[in-house]
Amino acid sequence: MTIREESPAVRITNLKVGYASQHGDEDFYRESIGFSACAGEMVALIGPNGIGKSTLLRTMAGFQPAYAGEIVYYGKPLTHYTNRELSTMISFVSTESVNVPNMRVAELVAFGRFPYTNWLGRLTASDRHMVMDALEKVGMRSFAKRMVTQLSDGERQRVLIARALTQDTPFIFLDEPTAFLDVNNKYEIFHLLHQLARQENKTIILSTHDLNIAIREMDKFWIMLDRESLEGSPEDAVLNGWLDRLFAAGNIAFDTATGDFYFPKHHAGTASVQGDDPCFSWTIRALERRGYFFTTGKDADLHIEIARKSQNEGWVWTIFSKDRSWSVESVYQLFREI
Repeated sequence: MTIREESPAVRITNLKVGYASQHGDEDFYRESIGFSACAGEMVALIGPNGIGKSTLLRTMAGFQPAYAGEIVYYGKPLTHYTNRELSTMISFVSTESVNVPNMRVAELVAFGRFPYTNWLGRLTASDRHMVMDALEKVGMRSFAKRMVTQLSDGERQRVLIARALTQDTPFIFLDEPTAFLDVNNKYEIFHLLHQLARQENKTIILSTHDLNIAIREMDKFWIMLDRESLEGSPEDAVLNGWLDRLFAAGNIAFDTATGDFYFPKHHAGTASVQGDDPCFSWTIRALERRGYFFTTGKDADLHIEIARKSQNEGWVWTIFSKDRSWSVESVYQLFREI
């Protein structure tokens, strides 16, 4: 069987990005950057703080020039696009807070139509329909007449995504769109963007530090390191040890079995556990936090048996050490007594 290889919507080759310092500080450059993405893909741009993720996104959007290399959109180099053409190709959602007084949500979203309006910026009936349609897609239609200053952080982020949708571009770039959101809103924004990439066939590229969510939601990782760039699915990043390299200079480690990041703990001993999930898995997690390594061997320092109470009213943990045994009725008690 012949597998057809899809041409990328964007290809970055041997790119050098950065800027010269304006205040006597050291100049900043990153080079030898190479990435690609197809239409309909959602891509996470990840890397340590200060590696140049925002600089790369701004360069890709045409906001600042590249020093070397090439960015190609649908076979045409970025430098061959006019500013007007780029405004219909790429929409950009930055980290800057938007708190415009006396502006309603629908008015802010309508700014996305700027590439298509006349010099007066007058909206047509079709433009207004696109504004309301974009608000509908992000679940914010009922907020159309609300003041922007009255929005929560999560609501404001949805509105900015609606503005990007209204711009009607094949590419949407977002610079840390979940940086200031609570956990619930982080997941909702990732899920929303994932749906838009699929349903609208848009290439969505975002920088993020929310790796636990990104591993589950993204189609592809672009990983920026000091002297190289790596790309592949989140699973490729895990299996090839790329995520470990992100934190090579720190104390954080990555568990390839669970997909979790953690701080290595001081070794407190070994423990074997018998029981059913979900209690089994969460008990092991608590033991690992305490510094115990899970083992199936009979010579473990602790052996723990988990059983349900009568009438499913909870759980009982029976702990066997080398010199005694006792029972507790919560993981917290277990954690405190071992």
